[in-house]
Amino acid sequence: MTWNLVIPVKGLHLAKSRLRRQLDGVEDLALAFALDTLAAAQESRAVRRVILVSNDARMRATAPHGVLIVDDPGRGLNPAVAAGLRRAGPGPAAVATADLPGVRAADLDRVLAAAGRSGRAMVTDHSGRGTTLLAGRAPDVDPKFGPGSRQRHEGSGHTVLDVPPSSPLRWDVDELPDLTFLMRRGVGAHTARAVAARGLPAA
Repeated sequence: MTWNLVIPVKGLHLAKSRLRRQLDGVEDLALAFALDTLAAAQESRAVRRVILVSNDARMRATAPHGVLIVDDPGRGLNPAVAAGLRRAGPGPAAVATADLPGVRAADLDRVLAAAGRSGRAMVTDHSGRGTTLLAGRAPDVDPKFGPGSRQRHEGSGHTVLDVPPSSPLRWDVDELPDLTFLMRRGVGAHTARAVAARGLPAA
């Protein structure tokens, strides 16, 4: 089974609001997180097509070749995800957040294989309260992202997959300690360069 994978990216000038309170000018970091997430998705054997939903000019200009770019309707994260899922059409479809700089293709391969056996499925973030990946068969995927999304996704029928707490698929970057943890474990090339350029501690 192969999947259409939707990755939404809002305007970089608005991205990472919590991290923005800890660091100045996080646009370059947000872009790097997204590029590493997109790269892992493109390398995954389980992903047939990567769909980027974004209106950000810089994000669209730097997206890897072969990524399908869809306009963001501009009404928030869940409408953006819905736009990507509509473009994906019927069949296996997944949604991943764009701030997973430590994720590798093999992580996606394993999780999407498990999702294929589970019907509607999800991966929680490392806090256990949020969601980093949602999977099912379009149009049955029901995006309800935002604070506390795990409870809403479970309530709409998505099963929580058994993914180890240390998996980079559970480590989205909202705050500086998240990035510090991932830097010790390894991140993609874009994030490593962005971190080095800012003089932050590297792995």
